[in-house]
Order: sequence, then structure tokens, then C-alpha cells
Amino acid sequence: MNTPAHTPDPAPQPVPAANRPLRLGTRRSPLAMAQAEETRARLCAAQGWPESMVELCPQIASGDRIQDRPLAEIGGKALWTKELDAALIAGEIDFAVHSMKDVETIRPAEITIAAVLPRADVRDVLVGAATIAAIPQGARVGTSAPRRAAQMLHARPDLAIVPFRGNVATRLAKLQAGEADVTLLAAAGLQRLGETGVGHVLPAEDWLPAPAQGAIGIECLAARDDVRALLASIDHAPTHAAIRAERALLAGLGGTCHSPIAVLTTADGDDLVLRAALYSPDGALRTEASARFAAGDDAAPLALAAQLLAEAPAGIAAFFHGG
Repeated sequence: MNTPAHTPDPAPQPVPAANRPLRLGTRRSPLAMAQAEETRARLCAAQGWPESMVELCPQIASGDRIQDRPLAEIGGKALWTKELDAALIAGEIDFAVHSMKDVETIRPAEITIAAVLPRADVRDVLVGAATIAAIPQGARVGTSAPRRAAQMLHARPDLAIVPFRGNVATRLAKLQAGEADVTLLAAAGLQRLGETGVGHVLPAEDWLPAPAQGAIGIECLAARDDVRALLASIDHAPTHAAIRAERALLAGLGGTCHSPIAVLTTADGDDLVLRAALYSPDGALRTEASARFAAGDDAAPLALAAQLLAEAPAGIAAFFHGG
């Protein structure tokens, strides 16, 4: 009698430590939740897990609660990260997801950027007019971003800047209500929310984006080797290298939330080309420089920062303090 061939048991499915779902911390805003969903989907696909193995743990950030004042007046970018930082350090979550443009340059020593997802569209979208030139004379531009305000005033000094805070839906509603005539939004955020028909995309070569715009970063405790190993499976090395360079430039400039800086990084073979412009807050002054260097060369962005500060007039340099 023939013995049936033995069918091997399926390989055991890899699961997180302690056989419990990993806890992914995120802000509660619709865009943050979309970014958390993308992170969970990528990690579970890479590890062969069902999505139930990553639990989303939404929190309300201070930056979401306080929307009547510019961030620079009430604590800067830390208002987007401090609650999730505290949860990580307390062990309440295993990792956290952020828009990298909202993450302070200097981070707590206990926390590391373990992965950066593939970068989305870095460009800004103009809502309310087809081009910068087409904005009516004397119109009100709704933005609370020093970079966007300075860029707009540099291009169109006749325009007026009015404070504009809130998530994408809130800002679009404010625009519809007539609180401003035009506004600017990140193309990446609109795409992640499925709002692809909103406004007119501005060419990145003419309208440089914010440092780290369009990139999603995932942080965990530096001591969590297990989590770091898992997140390595979804780290996109080219994006991570570009973000690292842009953040090194920021560190070298010593900018704050009051410091208008715009950056565009492009890849050329194994090299990165980093182009940066600094502005005075009123947009009257502008200085630009660029550098080409090998990905992973942290010294080159610092040298570019030093060059920019050396060439900047006093009306710009006063808003940066160097690395």
C-alpha cells in the first residue's frame, strides 16, 4: 500500500513579540490616520501578518487642540510630537508615525527614526487661483507656514497674509467661508485623503517645498531592537537618505518655526542634489545655494548650511542661529 506523501505543515506565521498586536501611535486627524493605515498595511504586507497584528492608537496632539494661533507662537513642531513621544517612552505604544515635516530637528535621545516610507509628491497646491500671477491684486493668502508666507510675499508683495490653521478639511472650509482668497496645501496630504481634484499644483523647481514634505516617518525607542528590525523591512532607503540630508541641513541652519526655509532634493545616480532657499519672513530678501554629494554624507548638508548663512544678508541670518 502506498503511503500518502506527507504535506509539511505551513511555516509558522511570524508575529510580534509577546504574541500581541504591535501598538502604532498616531495623531487622530484624518490625514494622520491615513498615514497610519498606510504604515500598517506596508508593515503587515512585508511581514506576512494580518492587519490585526498592528493596533492603531490615536491620540489628540496639542497642535490639533490649539488652532487659533500660529505654531511658532505656542511651542513649534513639538506640539505635533510630544504626546506620542511620551507614549513611546512610557511603553504605551511600540512605534509612532509622523509627517516628517512636522518633526523637530532635535529629537529625544531615546527615540530613533527607524523607517521612512517612499516619499509622495513634494509639491504645494495653490487653491483659489490657477497660478501665483493670477491671484488678484491685494488678495488675502491664508497660511500659518512662515515658508509659504515668505515665498508668497517674495513673489507677490502686494498680497496680504492671514493666519490659517487646521486640517485640510478645516482650511478648505475656511477658504469657502471667505476667510481668505487663496491658500496653499501639500499635494501629498491631498492625495492621501483622496482629494486629487483640489487646486493647481505648483512646480517644485519654481516653488521649493518644505524640508521633508511628502515623507512619512516611523519612530520607535532606540533600545527596541526587535521593533527596529521589523521596521527595517519597510524603510525606503532613497527617501530616508533625502530626509536625512534635509534634516541635517536644518540642524546646520539652526532654524526655528519662525525661519522660512524651502528645500528641494533630487537624486542623480547615487548622488543627491540639495537646493535650498532662505527668506526673510516678509519675503523681501532671499538667498539660495545648492550642493551635490553622495547619499549618506552628513557633512555636505552642514557645509551647505554654513554657505547659506555666510551668504545671507542680516535680514535673513537673524532668523537662523547656526548648528
